[in-house]
Order: sequence, then C-alpha cells, then structure tokens
Amino acid sequence: MEKYRDAHKDLHLVFIDLEKAYDRVPREVLWWALTRKGISRKYISIIMDMYEDCTTSVRTSVGRTEEFPITIGVHQGSALSPFLFAIVMDELTKSIQDDIPWCMMFADDIVLIDETQSGLKAKLEVWRQTLENKGFKLSRSKTEYMECKFGGGRSSGNSGITLDGKEIPVSDMFRYLGSIIQKDGELEGDVSHRIRTGWMKWKSASGFLCDRGMPTRLKGKFYRTAIRPALLYGVECWAVKQCHIQKMSVAEMRMLRWMCGHTRKDRVRNETIRQRVGVAPIEDKMRESRLRWFGHVRRRPSDAPVRRVEMCGEEAGKRGRGRPKQTWVRGV
Repeated sequence: MEKYRDAHKDLHLVFIDLEKAYDRVPREVLWWALTRKGISRKYISIIMDMYEDCTTSVRTSVGRTEEFPITIGVHQGSALSPFLFAIVMDELTKSIQDDIPWCMMFADDIVLIDETQSGLKAKLEVWRQTLENKGFKLSRSKTEYMECKFGGGRSSGNSGITLDGKEIPVSDMFRYLGSIIQKDGELEGDVSHRIRTGWMKWKSASGFLCDRGMPTRLKGKFYRTAIRPALLYGVECWAVKQCHIQKMSVAEMRMLRWMCGHTRKDRVRNETIRQRVGVAPIEDKMRESRLRWFGHVRRRPSDAPVRRVEMCGEEAGKRGRGRPKQTWVRGV
C-alpha cells in the first residue's frame, strides 16, 4: 500500500467474511481435505471417531431439549478445530490463491487485492463459487470493499462490488487481525485503536494499579507485562510519524502518573516517574520493535513470503511529484 501510494496508483481490496465459518464445514469435505493433505489414515480414523455419533441439547428456561445429532461443522472450543479448519480452507482454495500480498488468508479472515475494480470482481466471484460449492457462504452484509484512490482520480461512485446482485458495503476503515487499515494508507485509526485498547487493559486492572499499598516497582512490572504489549501490538510495521509517537507517549505518561498517584499539577518530571516504575520511554520501545522486525525480515531467504512483499510494489512505477509520504523503510 505504501509503494502504490508513492507511485499514485490505485488499489482495490475486499475483506471476505464467511457466515458461521466453523459451523458450516461439511464432514465429507473435512475428510477429503485431510486425505489430500497426506495425513496418515490412522490419524484420520481417530479424528473421525471424535466426530462420530456427536449429539447435543439446548438448555432453555423450561429445561433441556431432547438431544439431536451434529452432522456438520467442527467442534467448538476444541484445540484441534482451528487446525482442521485451516487445512480445509487451504485445500479448497489452493488453486485460486494468488501470491502474497495479493491474497492474504488467516483462517476465515481473507483479503483479496487487485489494481483494478474489474479484476477484484473477477477474483471475488471465483472465491464465491469455490467456497459456496463446498457448503460455505459469503456474508453479503459483512464482506466489505475498500477503494484506495491514490491516483487522485474520482471514486467509482455507485459502481461498487456486488455479490449475487447485492452491492457489498464500502468501507473507509477496516479492522483486520487486530490492526486498522485505512483507505488513505495513514495510521491515525490504528494509533487511536491501540491507545483505546491499552486503556481498556489498564482499567481492567485499575484496582491493582491504583492501590497505594502495592509497590511501585511491582506496578511497573505489571504494566510492562500486561498493558504495554496491548499498546505496542503491530507497531513493528508502522510507518510512524512524530505525531503518532507523541500520542502514544502522552497516553503512556497518563497511565504511569495515575499509577504513582501524581497529576501534572504536582510538577513531577516524566523522567522521575519512569525511574520510579522502571519503564523506558515508549518511543525507544517502538524503535526497538521496528529494528527487531527489520532484522527478522533481513534474515529470511529471498524467496520467503515476507521478503517477496518488499518487492511486490516495484512494478507500481516511479514515485510521483511532491514530498514523499512516510514509509516503514524510511522510519527504520
């Protein structure tokens, strides 16, 4: 997205949502996928025994219903179910998956990307036919379309993406795998979301963090273990600006001052607060996370998916006129 924004070329994305994905896996498709994956027949037989003669009942205000059989879907709450679902999805879509990042799939969270709206429509129709022919169903209301008009042209207006003649919602912002994706490629939505998530974690433990009887160092250790990871989720990939760092620093200092029982009126320096709780500046941790991820990427072989993403935008073209936007590489 950064490279296409620099080159002033448009991108089109569709975020696919499957209705009751885990509950719609046909058993025949599950056994077929396990066999195609080369799973030992012994293990397949064990899994089949787990699903044989499964029954359940519903508890109501007037008692339980009669037991009825379960003949479709994977077990809810089982540690094995996500693995089985991933095998089914991988086998079903193996022939229609594009290279990363034009197709990204994590369990039932699927993103299709194309340079043109017509190309994206064709991809979506292929995925719809492939999945719905095997018993799955694409949600017409929760599947969303995002149009990134980096080229500066007008939006396509009413000519959106349709499923069975029904136009799917158009989104300016979408939450994918815990991160916020904006159609303008900026980070404001993700930064605000991280700060809100950090405050939710902080408030859930405020009884401990605001207890004056607890050692300050222990509070700082709890903050580093339980709250800061919520604030810093995904920052490794951020094309961060100084304004984003400032917002994160302000949010963190409010939390630390509250933990120590101080306000700004007490005129206690930020460095003093950090020294008491043993917490380093969040700007340093953000830089550390970016460098750690940079090293991880560079150590991977050139044919690894994470390295192929680096080169995917080379064909986007030369950078347009004007001041360049902030990118992850420039931030590193």
